[in-house]
Amino acid sequence: MVVCAGFMCLAQTAFAAQRFGQDSAVYVWMVFCMLVAFAIGFLLLARSRYPRATFVAACVVVLVFPYDPILALMALTALLARRNDMKTTVRAIVAGGFVTLAAQVRDALRPPEASIWHMVFAKPDTGSQYGTDLIMLADDRTIVITAIVAALLELAIATLAGLHIRSRALASLATAKADAQVAQLKTTIDSQQLADAIAAEAHDTLAHSLSLLALNASALQAESKKLAAEAGSLDAGQLAGQASRIADKTEEIRKQAAGALDEAHSVIDMLRHPEQAKAQLAPSNETSLTRESLDALLGDARAAGMRLNTWIDIQQLGQLNRETGKIAYRVLQEGLTNASRHAPGAPVSLELTVNPTVGVHAHVSNPTNPSDPAASADATRPAMDSKNAFRTGAGLPGLAERVRQAGGTCRFGFDARHAFHVDVQLPWAE
Repeated sequence: MVVCAGFMCLAQTAFAAQRFGQDSAVYVWMVFCMLVAFAIGFLLLARSRYPRATFVAACVVVLVFPYDPILALMALTALLARRNDMKTTVRAIVAGGFVTLAAQVRDALRPPEASIWHMVFAKPDTGSQYGTDLIMLADDRTIVITAIVAALLELAIATLAGLHIRSRALASLATAKADAQVAQLKTTIDSQQLADAIAAEAHDTLAHSLSLLALNASALQAESKKLAAEAGSLDAGQLAGQASRIADKTEEIRKQAAGALDEAHSVIDMLRHPEQAKAQLAPSNETSLTRESLDALLGDARAAGMRLNTWIDIQQLGQLNRETGKIAYRVLQEGLTNASRHAPGAPVSLELTVNPTVGVHAHVSNPTNPSDPAASADATRPAMDSKNAFRTGAGLPGLAERVRQAGGTCRFGFDARHAFHVDVQLPWAE
């Protein structure tokens, strides 16, 4: 752009100087214009940082000096590309059009030997350099009209180029903003999903541990009351046996409390270091459905005093997808936790079927006391789940959502006999 603008300004000045004698003051002015033309193209280097000032300066230079309007047209394109308001656009096009028309008509009105436009319409091999008069192939009117049309075409090209560059810049900016918003939304969604996963993990682990603590504490309380009531009728050996059982139960509670504290620390650590939380939330042998984790879960429930009846049919469990296995494990854990919290001392039935044909089917049920205000209130609440269930707490609805996202169904609620049921069906996934 710098070279092209400088060359055209030099050419226009060279033609304009031919009508002046070398001893005239105007010829000195033309020499000065030639010298300026060598550097004037560098004005365009400021078009990005100062587009308005560059355009104004280019227009003034073209009007004052005998230069081609290409310098002003390039500055016009730069201004339109970088300024988006309508007022500036209209003013710049009008000013650029005036300067372009003035410069082209100025050249067309000069004497034939000093005009580029006359050279365009001159007969070849004529003119002073050939020792003959310059023969024109068109009249002055045609030359002026052609110069005006060319000026309008140049203005249109410069304007369209500037508007095209602006539209591309605006489109790129809009795309960048949209990408930024999408990235921000994705980050927000990921953060919310991670927070939900941490909350679910905290509920699943801590609620289960605390429910076992509550069961053991109830058993310890019963043992203590029994010992207090029968202390007078027991001999030393019986007292020692009762005291030993109480001590064992107390030690079990201590271990469970320590385990619950470790789980609380793990949740706090995930909150402090969310970048590591995903790895901690990944399925493991302890949190996914395996024969070992199932035995440990049922053993802890029975050790806490839960009367548990089980019917288990497991086939090819090792081929089950670990994510599906984790959801299945949390289903059983939540079912037992719910039973221990809302129906302590009641018998609990657990049915589990796992095979590639059925998928994963888990059913946990326990009777409740109809006179219990909490159970009665829950029994009268409206149904909700992936299709049809009852609202009984924060844990089960969250579990139902995880089951639904895995492509399964979750139903939970009371039947006509006030027995509470949790029934989950998960598809088989290897």
